[in-house]
Amino acid sequence: MSMSVQTADPAGRRAAFEQHRGRLWGVAYRMLGSRADADDMVQEAYLRWHGAAANDDVRAPQAWLVTTTTRLCIDRLRQRRAERDAYVGPWLPEPLVEEEPAADAATELASDLSVAFLALLERLAPEERAAFLLHDVFEADYAEIAVALDKSEDACRQIVSRARRRVRDERPRARVSRAARERLVDAFIRAVELRDRDALVALFANEATLTSDGGGKAKAAHKVVRGGPSVARFLLGVLRPAGAQLELRRITVNREPGVALFFAGRLFSVVSLHTDGTQIFGVYSVLNPEKLRHVKVADLPPHEPSDSRSHSSG
Repeated sequence: MSMSVQTADPAGRRAAFEQHRGRLWGVAYRMLGSRADADDMVQEAYLRWHGAAANDDVRAPQAWLVTTTTRLCIDRLRQRRAERDAYVGPWLPEPLVEEEPAADAATELASDLSVAFLALLERLAPEERAAFLLHDVFEADYAEIAVALDKSEDACRQIVSRARRRVRDERPRARVSRAARERLVDAFIRAVELRDRDALVALFANEATLTSDGGGKAKAAHKVVRGGPSVARFLLGVLRPAGAQLELRRITVNREPGVALFFAGRLFSVVSLHTDGTQIFGVYSVLNPEKLRHVKVADLPPHEPSDSRSHSSG
């Protein structure tokens, strides 16, 4: 981008920042997996932007802002390392449960936003995560990434290549239609409502996993549950005590169909499913109440529960 921001035009600086706010928030959320942290990083970038633009012409606002936001996120990830080490059980990103974003923001939120993908990024070091996201998700060139990371272009190529290898085996290889995802989510809801273990097992791939994030603040498995039959057995076992007070609704989680679970009318879990459209490979359940406090699903139409639970094979 060749435009510059004139030092004497605060309104122009503000407008230039707002033009890129969605992209900056998309970078920050994918880096940090937290709505609050993403908001903080964007706000800090805004303050730095005004300080820099007030003293110098910025000839490439988008590159400057993305670089600043990326560096802030890398610093935050490094600071958070001790917090993660002390976290109880698996860590999952804060889910985004909301209505479809406006059309002008959809491109910043539509690709590679799934809970499964963000959880996968947790295995990357901060600079790997930044380089991989900037190149493979936000389509930045290596010259831009080199500036953001203060490294050579060759070094950035190596970082991106290494990051790709670390996530390649588990990253979805093909896009799955929303209709196919919705069919699987609805089948999952029916099987859980009916407590139908056989139907649930049939939905899972043999190597399916369940990752539950309670953060020590809600009851959850402290380790990943592995194997389709084990996942089905664990799910039905922990949900059995809820009885008729359990309610499931199909919702949108990080731009994909997901499930909200209620007990006695109170939300206690948001579930995202990793699928190829025919089988479920991963169940990601966020139970930590701190990560659910921004979730608003009361106005969404509830999934109509079946009254025929006597068909259970579990």
